[in-house]
Amino acid sequence: MSDIEARAARDYRTPVKRAMGLGSGKTGTGHFWWQRVTAVALVPLVAWFVGTLLSLVGADLETARATLARPSNAILFSVFSVALFWHAKLGLQVVIEDYIHRRALEVALQLLVTFVCAAAALASLYAIGRIAFL
Repeated sequence: MSDIEARAARDYRTPVKRAMGLGSGKTGTGHFWWQRVTAVALVPLVAWFVGTLLSLVGADLETARATLARPSNAILFSVFSVALFWHAKLGLQVVIEDYIHRRALEVALQLLVTFVCAAAALASLYAIGRIAFL
């Protein structure tokens, strides 16, 4: 068996993919890992977030503001917001890629998701900064 035949025998692409020269986009693994990293980071952050909110049940506004203004809480809220919206963006990206088959609509939705998640993360960081520094 020649070298070309051996390579062709190991090539699992369809004949159309081979003819078009299409192969791996080489970006799926990074996306996969970042989605897992944000998911793992969110596990303790969600537990902390829910615990903090439960501790504020029945508290007055000044107590809630003072709790959120503590540097440790402000930092954790910021990390939680960034991780949450990043994870949401990655997850929605996969859903759009898997289920939207018209290219123009897919691109428009990807842009919309990116801008909405970025705007929501920035709005969250702005709100946390206002509470922490004022």
